[in-house]
Amino acid sequence: MYDPPLDNDGVRILVDRLWPRGMCKEDLEIQEWQKDLAPSVGLRIWFDHRIDRWQQFEKRYLEELEDNIVIPIFVAEHISIPRITLIYAAKDEVHNHAVILKKYLVSHFHGK
Repeated sequence: MYDPPLDNDGVRILVDRLWPRGMCKEDLEIQEWQKDLAPSVGLRIWFDHRIDRWQQFEKRYLEELEDNIVIPIFVAEHISIPRITLIYAAKDEVHNHAVILKKYLVSHFHGK
């Protein structure tokens, strides 16, 4: 999602492993780039934004998140931030890793 920033976006965090083509930091207006929250390269390539692989992608990505040692650090460092906006490059706003990541992080933030 490359929507222009809104006043209530809070901290804008890019959650893709690759820098979005044709975009500069000023255009995205992000405060952080958290590559390690994105799916592994292998999983991203396998998924290839194919809707027929969505359920399996979600399952595999959740498994990666469970094993991701960065998650507890990210949560600890961001727990006091009232609003975070995840920025991602996928055009499909429903079938992308940021949707899964958001649900996962919300469950961890609210569990603290």
